[in-house]
Amino acid sequence: MQTTLAVRGMTCGHCEKAVKGSLEKLEGVKGVEVHLSAGKVDVSYDDAEVTIAEMREAIEEQGYDVVA
Repeated sequence: MQTTLAVRGMTCGHCEKAVKGSLEKLEGVKGVEVHLSAGKVDVSYDDAEVTIAEMREAIEEQGYDVVA
């Protein structure tokens, strides 16, 4: 499966690493691509192992807002 999450508050390379790292730690996430300028994150994942809600929570724990 693949989804794109809109993330507010990412402005630099550190933001990119924080978001990417938090998602990559989740079981079932296969790939993460952060698009800073667009404020979007593309995530490839196995929906049997991880939910979008869990991804959203991981990003929000880093201090960023996920826009529905």
